[in-house]
Amino acid sequence: MCRILVIDDEEGVRNAVKRRLERDGYTVDTAESQAEGLELIRSQSPPYDLVITDMVMESPTSGLEILQAALSADVFSEVIVLTAYGSVGNAVECMKRGAFDYVEKNIPGVDVFELLSMKVRQALERRRASVATIRKIEQYQTSDR
Repeated sequence: MCRILVIDDEEGVRNAVKRRLERDGYTVDTAESQAEGLELIRSQSPPYDLVITDMVMESPTSGLEILQAALSADVFSEVIVLTAYGSVGNAVECMKRGAFDYVEKNIPGVDVFELLSMKVRQALERRRASVATIRKIEQYQTSDR
């Protein structure tokens, strides 16, 4: 079962994302602030498979700090950054630092929750493939000894 953490300081967004992902069959925890999200990331064992975080909460770089913490906890964790204030510069920085994707909350004519659901499936598939590859490498290294 995949475990997802949703971090957003907007209660309506946080709850809507949680409901949508639970309907898709995922186990979802939520945090209402950067500080709470960081605490959950650091305290979970095993780590979350996927973290969805708002870009701007306590600071303009909240999303980047969450991204760093999630990847420090597990290099295979996937992170999707949500933002109401998208910019090309922020998107590029998030992707350079290892985010799976960067999604704007307010895209005219787009059901953002449907888009996010699709991105979650893709991110979790990439995680499964990465972990499977590492397991194969470990098996080959063990069998060569």
